[in-house]
Amino acid sequence: MDALLQSRAEELATEFASQATTVEELNELMRLMLKSGLERMLNTEMDVHLGRRPGSQVAASWPPAPAGEKRRSPNRRNGRSRKTVQGDLGEVTLATPRDRDGTFEPQLIEKHQRRVPGFDEKILALYAKGMTTRDIQEIVRELYGVDVSATLVSAITEDLDAEVTAWRTRPLSAVWPIVYFDGITVHVRGANGRVSQHTIYVALGVNLEGHKELLGLWLGENEGAKFWLSCLTDLKNRGLRDIFVACIDGLSGFADAIRAAYPQTSVQLCIVHLVRAALRYVSTEDSKLVARDLKKIYQAATVLEAEAALDEFAQVWDAKYPTIAKQWRAKWRDIVTLFDFPPAIRKVIYTTNAIESVNSVIRKFTRNRKIYPNEESALKLVFMAIREAAKKWTRPIHHWKEALNHFAILYEGRVPELTNN
Repeated sequence: MDALLQSRAEELATEFASQATTVEELNELMRLMLKSGLERMLNTEMDVHLGRRPGSQVAASWPPAPAGEKRRSPNRRNGRSRKTVQGDLGEVTLATPRDRDGTFEPQLIEKHQRRVPGFDEKILALYAKGMTTRDIQEIVRELYGVDVSATLVSAITEDLDAEVTAWRTRPLSAVWPIVYFDGITVHVRGANGRVSQHTIYVALGVNLEGHKELLGLWLGENEGAKFWLSCLTDLKNRGLRDIFVACIDGLSGFADAIRAAYPQTSVQLCIVHLVRAALRYVSTEDSKLVARDLKKIYQAATVLEAEAALDEFAQVWDAKYPTIAKQWRAKWRDIVTLFDFPPAIRKVIYTTNAIESVNSVIRKFTRNRKIYPNEESALKLVFMAIREAAKKWTRPIHHWKEALNHFAILYEGRVPELTNN
C-alpha cells in the first residue's frame, strides 16, 4: 500500500510540475486538490449515512408503515451548505452535503469545525517554540495566507489544559533507578499584576530500560527544600515507590527532603554544581589549578583515594581558600555515592547533565517569553517544550546494561525482573 501511495504521489507531483510555473501556482493546485478530496470524502460519508455504501448502518430500504399511517419517505440528500475552513494551504471553502432529516453528522470535518485536522498542531508547534500570539498570527498569515485571531490562538492553546493536567497526574512506574532533580527560573505575572520570580521544578527519571522520561513539573515562587518535599510526595502519591539514586544540586536541605520521602534512596550531589560553587571563591588566575585539583578527587579510583586527594587539596589550598575543602567534607556522604559504580557509568551518576540538557531545551523554547501572564501559561509552554524534546529520547543512556547489573547487586531485591521484548 505504501509503495502504491508513493507511486501515485509521484504521478501527481509530475502532473503538478507540468501545470505550475511558480510556487504560488503549485500551492493553489494543492489547495484545490485538498478541496476536491475533502468534498469527495464528505460525499462518501453521506452515502454511507444514507445506506448507499457497504458498511452503512442505515437500511437501504424502509420498512412498511404501521397500519393506518402514511409510509414515511426514506432520508435523502438535501443540497449543500458552504463552510470555510482553515488549513496548512490557506482557507478552503467546502460544499458540505446535507440530508433531509438533518441527522448527518460528518466525521471528517465536523459541523462546527472550522479548521482542517492538523492545523491546530501547527499552531501548537509554533507556540511550543516560545512564540507569542502576535508572532504566530504573523507567521500563519505569511505561510498560509490565513488571518487567525488572537482569540483563536488562545482557544487552541487552552485546549492543552486537560492534556497537561492528565500528564501531570498520570500514574508512574513503581521503580526508577535514577531520578535527576533541578529547577529553572521564570518570571510570572500574578493576579495583582505584579511580576515575580518563580521556579519550575523538574524531575527527570531513567527507567529500568535506560530510557529518559520526564516525571513531573511543578511551579513555586522559590526553590527550596520544603517545596521539593511536596514534589517528592506528589511522585509518591502517583505510584513512584522506589528510587535507587537521586541526583541533585547542592540546595541546602534537599538531601534531607529526599531521605524523608524515600529513606532507602542514595543521594548523589552533582559534581558540576559543586565545582562551580567552589570556583566562586577562587580568583581568575587560580581557577584552572583549583579545578584540576578538585578533578583528582571525583575522578579517583576509590573512596580512599578520593579522601587522600581531598586531604592533599586542603594542604595546598586551605591557606588561600579554606571554605572549599570544608564544604566538600560537610557534604562528603552525598559526594562519594558515585564510587559504588565503575568508572564507565560514574559520569551518568555524578552529573545532572541529563536534566541540564532538558533545562537548556526549556530555555531555548522560552527565551521569547520574558514574562508569563500566569502560572498555567508557564507550565503549559514548558510541557510543550519537553514534549518536543522527548521525541528525540529514543535510545537508552550509555553503558546502561552495566549500570543495571550494578544496581541489581547494590540494591538487591529492589530491581524488578525485566521481560525480554
